[in-house]
Amino acid sequence: MSEYQLIVIGAGPGGYMAALRAAKLGLRTAVVERREAGGTCLNRGCVPTKTLLHASEIYHDAVSSADIGIQIQGAVADMSAIFSYKRQISQKLSSGVEGLFQSAGISLVRGTASISEPHTVRVKDNDGNETVLTAEYILVATGSAPARPPIPGLELPGVMTSDELLEGSDHLYQSIVIMGGGVIGVEFATFYSDLGCDVTIIEGMNRLLPTLDRELGQNLEMILKKQGVKIFANSMVQNVEPGDGGLTVNFTAKDRENAVSGEAVLCAIGRRPYLEGLFPGTLQPEMNGHAIWVDAQYQTSISGVYAIGDVSSKVQLAHVASAQGVACVEMLCGAEHTVQMDVIPSCIYCRPEIAVTGMTDSEAKAAGIPAKTGKCVMFGNARTLIVNSGRCFMKLVANSETHELLGAQMMCKNSTDIIGEISQAIANRMTVEQMLLAMRPHPTFEEALTEALEDLKNKLDSHA
Repeated sequence: MSEYQLIVIGAGPGGYMAALRAAKLGLRTAVVERREAGGTCLNRGCVPTKTLLHASEIYHDAVSSADIGIQIQGAVADMSAIFSYKRQISQKLSSGVEGLFQSAGISLVRGTASISEPHTVRVKDNDGNETVLTAEYILVATGSAPARPPIPGLELPGVMTSDELLEGSDHLYQSIVIMGGGVIGVEFATFYSDLGCDVTIIEGMNRLLPTLDRELGQNLEMILKKQGVKIFANSMVQNVEPGDGGLTVNFTAKDRENAVSGEAVLCAIGRRPYLEGLFPGTLQPEMNGHAIWVDAQYQTSISGVYAIGDVSSKVQLAHVASAQGVACVEMLCGAEHTVQMDVIPSCIYCRPEIAVTGMTDSEAKAAGIPAKTGKCVMFGNARTLIVNSGRCFMKLVANSETHELLGAQMMCKNSTDIIGEISQAIANRMTVEQMLLAMRPHPTFEEALTEALEDLKNKLDSHA
């Protein structure tokens, strides 16, 4: 019997950040993890996909750089080597998390956790041995898993989720059909298209990235189509069946039956909270749909049990899980909050990158906030022209009365690094005029931010 003040179930971004913060605040802390430290993000999600995209971008640039005077003959994409590099990056980061646990005095317990009685976690290892841990607080941070809808044929060999593709599919497919045009779908479409694979995307909504600003999805669709990616929107998959040389996906589009074939099929239609075996007995938390219900302090309906990240949050992002984990522990310890939770940046690593934060103009108006939009289309931005990244833009939204910045939608190279500046500005309720005080260096992509701010200021002044 081991006794702790806090037991964290799950060593993903939410769990390990919560544990590290708890240890720093003086709590005796244990983390239970059944797989690799770092969770999905470091091993089967964010980091591996960005590693693959980095490799495919280098290959794409190498074989399409004749227009800038660089000609490379015989460039080869060695998928085994690419996936080996991906594993090296993940293993290095996972080992780093374990090192942080050791330095902070956090106990890492290997095995599968279950909660069947208050303040108690039972951990079963791979050999079936059980360890019982007790703690004042239990924090559930078990994350999510790829969703598999009840579509006939998804059990066929060659039909994969992102987990399965990232863990073992070091093969360069000649063709692939991607079910889902959300973040996961478009990132994998970018990767395989870069490497010369014949890519098809089937999306149920009326455009790619349907949860984001309309212009982002429309612009990305034009770019992907120019690369040869076939896109079917407003389309619903009916089934998958064996076909000539691979798999055939049957779907309906505008009430018409269609079919497309590929060597492989990627099911990328979202993720579901992972709760398998966690509450095996009568002690059950209240649910909010498929997720665990929590209150404003991340407390579940079970006394002493808290939940953060994908298992309970509407927003399934690694940095949201991390922020929630830290915030939850700080509240447990009575410490001051260190992160503002209502300004959430989101990044998509297609090409060019997409980054958003805060509100769109339509969301602001729907909330009853008077809003204006400023925009810079980056045709004249020097860095954009140099790297030939196509039609890029930055769009900013501000309160037309107070001039406070409300949101940003950006599609340009390095936008995923620039978006943090906008999130900070929104969190600190900065105005457009205050944002314009900053001098931005030349030549950079970030210069376009100044132009978008100037356009927004002109519209705000005209409105006044």
